[in-house]
Amino acid sequence: MKLLSLNVGRAKHADYTDAEGGLTGVDKRPVDGPVRVFAPGPKGVGAGGVEGDAVCDLRFHGGEGRAVYAFAREDLDDWEHRLGRPLADGSFAENLTTSGVDVSGALVGERWRVGPDVVLEVTGGRIPCRTFQGHLGEKGWVRRFTRAGAPGALLRVIETGEFSAGDPIEVVHRPDHDITVALLFRAVTTERELLPRTLVAAEWMEPGLLAVAREYSEQGTGRRS
Repeated sequence: MKLLSLNVGRAKHADYTDAEGGLTGVDKRPVDGPVRVFAPGPKGVGAGGVEGDAVCDLRFHGGEGRAVYAFAREDLDDWEHRLGRPLADGSFAENLTTSGVDVSGALVGERWRVGPDVVLEVTGGRIPCRTFQGHLGEKGWVRRFTRAGAPGALLRVIETGEFSAGDPIEVVHRPDHDITVALLFRAVTTERELLPRTLVAAEWMEPGLLAVAREYSEQGTGRRS
């Protein structure tokens, strides 16, 4: 398992985003590194956790639970086949393009050591948006990506440091539950009846996803009482 590519995006204007100023950092390109990784602070205040990577829309991106985004090269290869077009590392706006890692099958709360210093913790899956669709230029992309159910992993920074393309990735901790990134993603998007089950992973979940799970579960309790 390794970090195949480390990708960062520069802020640029785009007509497919409604972020303030019309700026987006969705167009991420590979860099060699080393690149510093840090804990960015709470959502809405902190941006991303990868130095040099622009996070422009703080409503939906950045913050401690969304500090880094990883996507598997194997899943990019699958999408190349489905879409009939090449997809470079970073095409899905991921900071980390991995090789040999079951990214969407990772457990929420699972920890990865990347390189000698950095430890990252899985918090959930990426929810597709209009900006992502506009960047790829694929009609109906949000729905198609959602149906595929392999969203890649959002990560928080547990131990800071530097990493580079080619660094090894090691799973150093797995929590004692069965809530994977893919299951949580389905629960939030297409199978909301699964949301109460996901709360066993509440202490590790990205705050926005946790809020959805809690709200749904509380409404269900109210209906039954």
